[in-house]
Amino acid sequence: MRPTRERLLRKGDYVHGSFFKPEQVDGYINAVNPGDRTDVLGRFPFSTRSVDDAVEYAAIGATKWRRVGLNDRAAAIRRFREQLHHAQETLARLVTRENGKPLWESRQEVQSALRTIDIYLDDGVGLLAPRIVEEISARTDYVPRGVVGIVSPYNLPVLLGVGMTAAAVLAGNSVVIKPSKFTPGVGQLLAELWDRAKLPRGVFNLVHGSGSVIGQRLVGHAGLDALLFAGSFESAREVRRATADRPELPALYQSGGKGIAIVLEDAEFDRAIYEVLVGAFMTSGQRHNSTGRIFVAEALYPRFAEELVRRARRLRVGYGFDSDVFMGPLISENFRTRFRKYGRAVAAKGHETLLEADVFEAPGYRGNYVRPAIYKVDWTNGSPFLNDEPPGPTALLYVVKNAEEAVSLHNQAHYRMTASIFTRPTNPALPELRDSLRTGSINVNRGTIGQSLRLPSTGLGRAGNGVAGGIELLKVLTVPRASLTETRAFDAANLVPGVAWSEEDDEADLGGALELAVE
Repeated sequence: MRPTRERLLRKGDYVHGSFFKPEQVDGYINAVNPGDRTDVLGRFPFSTRSVDDAVEYAAIGATKWRRVGLNDRAAAIRRFREQLHHAQETLARLVTRENGKPLWESRQEVQSALRTIDIYLDDGVGLLAPRIVEEISARTDYVPRGVVGIVSPYNLPVLLGVGMTAAAVLAGNSVVIKPSKFTPGVGQLLAELWDRAKLPRGVFNLVHGSGSVIGQRLVGHAGLDALLFAGSFESAREVRRATADRPELPALYQSGGKGIAIVLEDAEFDRAIYEVLVGAFMTSGQRHNSTGRIFVAEALYPRFAEELVRRARRLRVGYGFDSDVFMGPLISENFRTRFRKYGRAVAAKGHETLLEADVFEAPGYRGNYVRPAIYKVDWTNGSPFLNDEPPGPTALLYVVKNAEEAVSLHNQAHYRMTASIFTRPTNPALPELRDSLRTGSINVNRGTIGQSLRLPSTGLGRAGNGVAGGIELLKVLTVPRASLTETRAFDAANLVPGVAWSEEDDEADLGGALELAVE
């Protein structure tokens, strides 16, 4: 039985505690099911004036919200969590309809968002609490920055949208978020849930639109006090240009570029195959930390490549609402075209095609479906394909002689979000290997998509701007303000040399000045 194909009730932007449809429309975005392009969810208007209104009202909301105590802010986050919990199935089904990922994965994403909130409430409240040093009458308060602009991506619209927003609100800021143009329905539903959390007007605001119009207007707005961005490196570069006149603006960039796996000769074979397979092709390879490159020890490579190709062929690709589907479609037809072009470019440079970039139509659906692609890259031939992001479910295999060569190759890559190492935990070379890798995070015997919010997440190279996400995001969204209070009575006997405090000192100084004048 097909899921609902009804159009969504489009409520418009959410500003100052209310939904409204813009009077001055600058364009529209179309929400289309990428797994069945005949399923149109709706046409969402957007307006640059909405951005200006949202930032203006967010500034008013921030002034009020920063005065609310930390415990009361945490209570508001708990109310939102309750709403998210009640709506989790509706939200998961909407994610699958707009994003295309399998329903089981959408449910998993919503559960991860709930756990994210729990971590902020469990660990984050303690991080934001004032630090008091009684012996010197000192304290540090973590002061909200003000209005936080958020640009959220399509690949994890709930997890990243909820995580960034909850962190900003818990830290005492107001928010203006722009969801991806591919997932406006998810953004609208999240706005409804925040509305039910009963925040003061202006604390949460949402504006729809394309990145080139609304996104650019938001990130370049002079009323922002901080910026959180997740998207491609190309988009991050445009954001940098838009904010070039504000180098003081605190910003977090998550531009991904995918992760790198290193498989050494002593790796547990089945585990390595499974983790690489899932890391490379889950979410159709569209996560910022999907496994894009795999460096395999020379002695293990023939067996590893054969098994990875065999397993990838068996992955079930199809409509997200069908049972037992591992991988859904790509987000758009343009991205599907890019996926095919990239495969042709790799092959044209003399690299070996193990599994060709193939597009197809799932029976009964007109969607953006592709099958996994795998290539063996001869990285010594002058075209190592180390400096771009392999689009979609594309895995590039590299043969390395040893761990040292793998590290050297890894550290040449432009994107270094996360690295996986598959080896014996007792491998004596593991500490040196960890120390030599220039990457934001390292997973041993776990895929690149495995992360914990309790740990910082920092992309190196083009994967980010060196600012940590995860639980550390709360520090990005606040300013540590130190204060000292003097409680002792004033004692003139403790003055520093050269300060004439008493009348006798003044007369002595004057006399000395006259003597100098006579001379």
